[in-house]
Order: sequence, then structure tokens, then C-alpha cells
Amino acid sequence: MATFVLEIGSEELPARFLNQEEEELASRFTEALSQAGIGHGKLRVMSTPRRAAVLIENVDPVQREKEEIVTGPPMRAAYADGVPTKALEGFARTHGCAVEDVFAARTEKGDYAAVRKRTGGGTAKDILAQICPAVITSLPFAKRMRWGTYSLAYARPLRWILALLDGEVVPFAVGPLTSGRETYGHRVHGPGPIAVPRAKDWLSLVSELGGITPDTAERRKIIVENGNALAAVIGGKVLWKDSLLTEVQGLTEHPVPLLAEFDPAYLEVPGEVLLTSMEHHQKCFGLETADGALMPYFLTVLNISPEDMGLVKRGWERVLRARLEDARFFWRADLREGFDQWLAELDQVIFIRNLGSMGDKTRRLEALCLQLAEQCAPDIKDEAARAGRLSKADLVSGLVGEFDDLQGIMGGIYARQKGESKIVADALREQYLPAGPDSPLPQSLAGALLALADKADTLAGCFGLDIIPTGAADPNGLRRCALGIVRIILDFNLDIDVRELFSVALRLYNEQGRQLPPARTPDKLMDFLAMRLRGYFQNQGLDTPLVNAAIGAGINRLNNCRARLAALAAFSREPDYAQAVQTFKRVANIIRKQAAASAPDASSGSWDEDLLREEPEKALARTLRDELPRLDALWAAGDHAAALAALHGLRPAVDAFFDGVMVMCEDAALRNNRLTMLKALCFRFDRLADFAALQI
Repeated sequence: MATFVLEIGSEELPARFLNQEEEELASRFTEALSQAGIGHGKLRVMSTPRRAAVLIENVDPVQREKEEIVTGPPMRAAYADGVPTKALEGFARTHGCAVEDVFAARTEKGDYAAVRKRTGGGTAKDILAQICPAVITSLPFAKRMRWGTYSLAYARPLRWILALLDGEVVPFAVGPLTSGRETYGHRVHGPGPIAVPRAKDWLSLVSELGGITPDTAERRKIIVENGNALAAVIGGKVLWKDSLLTEVQGLTEHPVPLLAEFDPAYLEVPGEVLLTSMEHHQKCFGLETADGALMPYFLTVLNISPEDMGLVKRGWERVLRARLEDARFFWRADLREGFDQWLAELDQVIFIRNLGSMGDKTRRLEALCLQLAEQCAPDIKDEAARAGRLSKADLVSGLVGEFDDLQGIMGGIYARQKGESKIVADALREQYLPAGPDSPLPQSLAGALLALADKADTLAGCFGLDIIPTGAADPNGLRRCALGIVRIILDFNLDIDVRELFSVALRLYNEQGRQLPPARTPDKLMDFLAMRLRGYFQNQGLDTPLVNAAIGAGINRLNNCRARLAALAAFSREPDYAQAVQTFKRVANIIRKQAAASAPDASSGSWDEDLLREEPEKALARTLRDELPRLDALWAAGDHAAALAALHGLRPAVDAFFDGVMVMCEDAALRNNRLTMLKALCFRFDRLADFAALQI
């Protein structure tokens, strides 16, 4: 068994490229080797900013051989009077064998000429020489580039390629480069070139002579362990942020954590501002005490072991000091201003073209939040409305202008500083949540209502202008808005009519003179929301037919839809589920196809008793007189499980009705009367689920 290593050396890649590059290399090599019939052991992929490497152990030296039977022309066409025909000769020639090697193979369609053909047996070296350039040139990157006069496109210019199978070079060319056995290390601690005699020596050589740590997980471990050790010396704890840690370990080949400090006077600035300045601009981590207070220290990660650590430390402190000085300047300047001034400035900030200013948006949010609070939380309606009006004020503050990631967060901080209530401050802080499918939700009810109003306003405005996401393009984040509405309503179990919410949002635009014209905009919005709701339920592992059935019955009230889906899922596990559903689908189908326009209101159940002729229809009428009021009471109580269970009791009477009564009889009065009974039944269950979506 052999060891194989491929190393792709390049100019520094952005840290965000590395994870995907590793995943693609692993999956593509695994698939290519499997298709080629090359067995292998453990496959590892490693990357640094200047290299990506694939290390494979226990590689089979040759392909697996296999024998297959290849059929050709029918035997009746292969011979003419016992003499091989041209068809047979051509078949044998194509497969590199003599006519004498052909035999008759019996198939379902008769006897066919066939040969036994052995495939495989190629060497791993030859096959890897084909796989490597194909994989390298097909790697996807967010951005690719060409350099010089070469046609090859890659994330950054390639500088070297190492490819070894044990001690032999696997020969191939990619763009201007040919594979070899030389690698390069850290630009300072082991630049190279370094000759690698055997594949199994590569990892130790680039680590020891090259001065790098090629394994991503190992670099992360070095950063965390050494960072925690430095923090422990001063009695602190590093505020590790996973996304930043991933970025930092992707920026280094030779990670060296460094603890530095800043003037405690800067702690007058809110911790969120200080951390944002450290993390976003300097890629540093903050530290806190055991009780959660921010400390005047920061942790950075170098890509070198400097001769004078003190000199480097002072350089980092000087750079960060300038950033913190800017933050303190804007903080003090913002405190001298007030919300009234910012609200006036919002009228000069465009929300979306043709949808007015941010000031207009906050007035709409004020009205939307008031209406939502009157429905869900009357005791905080004034605070909710106030939060709506102040929601975007921090966008014109100095600190948010400098650190745009702090929008909303700074609004909450300024609200407390300027005397607003905690309810208002919390709502402002949480207004942009959730920011994605897995991000946190608002924790306060006022925050949830403001986030709902904000997302509904954006959706209504964009759909009113026919700005609807197509394909992957969604510049206004409308899919995220719709999913956020779903998550908030379901998490807080809010009894809100979403269609009505969208209608009010559209009306508020029109009251401001925007005149959003399409009459079907609420329908389009609800269809768009239904797609997000479907994905939300499916991601929870619920069966697609059940999800479609629950959504098909209506999603105006999302909490009701979720309750119906839960009842339907439980009902689907009962023994007679299929038979009960099939019976009701029969009722629903005949109503949808044949119901007379003159039939009375379906909800009333007011059929004419004098027109009941057959015993089965009389029996059904008696059953419905007892069951329909109970079904209405169950619906009003939200007991959907009991309502679905009633299908079992109704089924015998409905089956007997269909077996013993001609529903679509020639007498119009009798036909309408019978359809009225079925309509009354259908109405009760159509509001629970779209049974046509259930696959029975």
C-alpha cells in the first residue's frame, strides 16, 4: 500500500475560501478514486493561506480488475449459414478480440453475441496523474483570476505543485506548472525550497523545516490553548467568537497568540463598540473578567515568531489605540445629540427607491407596531409604537456610520442613555433579529413585534413595486424577512393574521402617497411566505405531503397552521388513517368537480329534510346533525386532533351514502340537497387540511 500527497501552492488565498476548498478537495478525490476503482485508506485535507494539501494513506497500487459481459448483435444476425457476418466481425474488432472468442449469451430478448471483457488493472500513478489536474482546474471559488498569458483560472496565482506516490513524482501539468517533489514553507521561518523524498515525509518536513502548521484543526487548537493560557495569567477569559476564530486561523500558517493592552479610559465606550472595533477592524479578541466585565486587554494572533515580541506588542497597541480613539470620539459626539435631531435627519435618508425615506418607514413602523401591540400586548402598545418610531434613528449616528454592524444595538444603548424605557431599548436592540435561519430570535415581546413590523413593511413595499426575488438574487433580503416572520410568530405563538398584517402595511404606504398598485400583492406575499413556511416545517423533519396538506388549508394564522400540522402528523400514525382520508377525499373530489352554484351556504348545513329519499342519506343527515355542531365547537377550541379523529366515526355513514345513493341524479332538487350535505361536511375538514395533497 502506498501513500499519496498532493500540495497546491499559491499566493495567499482569502481565509473565507479555505473551508470550501477543503470540502471540495475531499469530496472530489473521494469520488474520483471510487469511480476509478482505486481503494485507499484515510484521506486528509489540510490548508493554509498559501497551500491546500491532500494526504491519502494505503492507496492500492493498481485498479481493481473486473470482468463484464458485453453483448453485441443477436445471434441470428451474427451468423449467416454458419459464417460470421460483418456485424459480428465488427463487434469483435471493436472489443479487441477474435471472432472465436465470441459466445452466445442468453437474455430475456433471446440469444445475443457476447464477449468477456476485463477492465481495470491500471496503475495508481497513471490514474492519479489524470485525476489531479482535473480536480485542481475544476475547484470552485467565489472569485477566480487569470494571470500572465495563461488561460488557467484559479483563486490566486499558482506557485508550485507537489505530487508524490510514495517516492515517485506523479507527473502532470496545470497551466504553467508541472508537478514535482519540492515544497515551500513559511516566508520567514522556512522559505525553502524543501525537497520531499517520500509522500509520508511531507507533513513532518513542512512542519519542521517549513515552520508551518498545515492542519486547520491543529492551528485552531494552538490559538485557543495558548490564548487561554495568556488570559489566565491576568485572571481573564478570552471572548472567543467562532466566526472570527475561523477567519483568524485561516489567515495564519504559523500562529502565535499575543496578549496586549489598551488604556482603561476607553472602557467608558460601550463594550459592544470596543469589541466591534477589535474584531472587525483588527481581527482581535476581547477579554473579560469572571463576572463578565470587559478588560483593557486584547488577544491577537501573529503569523510569525518575532525576535522582539515587545516591539510587536507596542505596534499592535498603537494601531488599536487609533481605532478606539475614533470610537470614543463618535460615542461622545452621539451623546450630545438626541433622537429628535436624528429623526429629522432620517427624512433625508432613502429607504428603497420609490418607497420613501427612512423617516417615512419609521412612521409606518410606529403605526404597525401600535396595531400589533393592540392585538397581542395592549399593556405595552405605547412603548411598541415608540420603538417603531425610533427604530432607525441610530442609522444617522456617528458610531453606526463608523461601525454599521452596530445598527439596532446602538439604538438600544442610546435609548437607555437618553431616558427611554427598558422595553423600548430592548426592542430597538432586537429589531433586526433573526438575521438568518439559525440566528437568535428576539427575547422581548416588544422586540418581536418591532421585528415583525419591520420585515412586513419591507416585504410589502418590495412586492408592491414587483421587486420579487428570482433565482439566487435577493438583494433586499426578502427571503430572510419572510423566514423571520415565520420564526417569530411561531416562537412567540402570536395569534396574528399575516394577510391582514401585509394589507395594513400596504395601506400605510398608500396613505403616504406611494400608491403601490397591484391588487394581487397580498396573494403574492402569502405565496412567498408559504414557501418559507414549507421549508421551515420540512427542516424539522415533517413529511412533505402532511406539510403541503396543512399549508394548503390556509396560513393566515401561522400558529393555527402549525397546530393543524401537528394534529395531522399524529392522525397519520393511526391504524385507519388511510381509509378515513380516502373516504373524505372522495367527498372533497365530488364537491370540487360537481358542486352546484345554487347549493346553500356550506357552513350552515341547511339541507331540506323533506328531500331525503334513501335510507343512507337519511342516516348521513342524522349523523351530520349530531357531528357538525361538535366539529364547529372543536374548531373554535382549537382541538384539531379530536376533529380529525371524528373522521373515523363519520366514515361508515359516508361510505354507506356513496354506496346506496346516486348523488348526481337527474332531479336537480335532490342533487343539490345531497351536495349540500357533502358541502357542509367538506367545509369542516377543508379548514383543517388540503386532503388532496395527501398521498394515499
